[in-house]
Amino acid sequence: MVNVVVPVIGRDYGVTEAQVGWVITGFLLTFAIGIPLYGRAADVFSVRRAFTVGLLAFAAGSLICASAPSLGMLVLGRIVQGAGGAAIPALSSVSVAKILPPGERGSALGLIVSSVGIGAAIGPIVGGAVGSLVGWHYLFIGTLILTVALIPAALYVLPDDSPEEARGFDLPGGILLGLAAGLFLFGITRGQVSGFGSAGSWGSFVGSALAAVGFGWRIRRAAEPFVSPTLFENRAYVAAVVVGYFCMLANVSALVFVPLLVSEVNGLSPGQAGLVLTPGAVALATISPLAGRWSDRIGVRPLIFAGLVTMLLSVLSISTFGAGATPVIASLGMLGVGTGFALANSPNINAAASALSPEEVGTGLGIFNGAFFLGGGTGPALIGAFLAARKEAEAGALNPLYTLDAAAFSDAFLVLSMALLISLVATLGLRRTTAKETT
Repeated sequence: MVNVVVPVIGRDYGVTEAQVGWVITGFLLTFAIGIPLYGRAADVFSVRRAFTVGLLAFAAGSLICASAPSLGMLVLGRIVQGAGGAAIPALSSVSVAKILPPGERGSALGLIVSSVGIGAAIGPIVGGAVGSLVGWHYLFIGTLILTVALIPAALYVLPDDSPEEARGFDLPGGILLGLAAGLFLFGITRGQVSGFGSAGSWGSFVGSALAAVGFGWRIRRAAEPFVSPTLFENRAYVAAVVVGYFCMLANVSALVFVPLLVSEVNGLSPGQAGLVLTPGAVALATISPLAGRWSDRIGVRPLIFAGLVTMLLSVLSISTFGAGATPVIASLGMLGVGTGFALANSPNINAAASALSPEEVGTGLGIFNGAFFLGGGTGPALIGAFLAARKEAEAGALNPLYTLDAAAFSDAFLVLSMALLISLVATLGLRRTTAKETT
């Protein structure tokens, strides 16, 4: 909801585009850092407590944003919102994995994916309407009211699954992991604004790498590490993380660059460009619950493989036939992307959960969701930089089958196919057994 009103916020406060960009960046940074921390908190304390703390922080951030007299206060509120909101992606799938046994998780995970798809489709519409009618401050009043209503619901529904034995919370290890993710995302964000050769971007990547090295050192030295090093030796789990990262990278990039394609090349208005995405959004919302249910019955690998192949063929069709042609072809391509993502996503979450022991579910799915989120943040920045470079080069298309006049966009979608190929290779590491057969 907030993304669409950022230009209005900038005008209201009389600030530059770079300054108002911190309304998004501040949220994303604490969001990325918080996701793995909440996953571990669910293992150490309980899902109910961790989720409630997250909702309280999100409500506090919403209150600060709604009453913000300046951009600085608004950014502070967004940072607090991000710190609380990270609980939602981190713990929604963790809650399912902790409450339901293997073999009964797929449908619930599919409903979560479906709700995310619906929210992503409705959010910009609601944000634009509320911002135009009553002002952007009311967006945060709305999130405050919704969050306050969710807190008692979470306390009522979620179990208090506190461990019988007290466990240590390796805060330094968690902070190092969060910094590795947050600085990596910040480097991507700086690269979009200032170029990937800028000091801010490269410095962030170096800091991210150092934090990752420090995290690896910490989990091998701490008496009670944030996560056991053996987690990263779990082939099935690591395969699910790789699939999720590159699948999300391709999906979000397609959602960003198909509207850009039909706007720049076909001259569609923003509203018309949004309609091009509608078939894919409907497919995601409709198929995701079914795919989750099917993954409990027939296993995860067939559905994930079918979904990734569908996404790959759809992206290649846009690269070969859609870039520069009628928007209908691009819309059909997005129908395929949405269908494929729906088939692959919830079964892949199911695969990750099934590969983890009960003691690792919170931390493992926290890291999984963090990687998933990073994939969505990385894709548009990298593909955007590649697209800009290909436009500047004014060279012919890399795709030998392409014959139209939007070569740069054709190349961008061809690169997305490479990400999906990596995901397909990673599926070889997933377990063959179904979730129902996994104990």
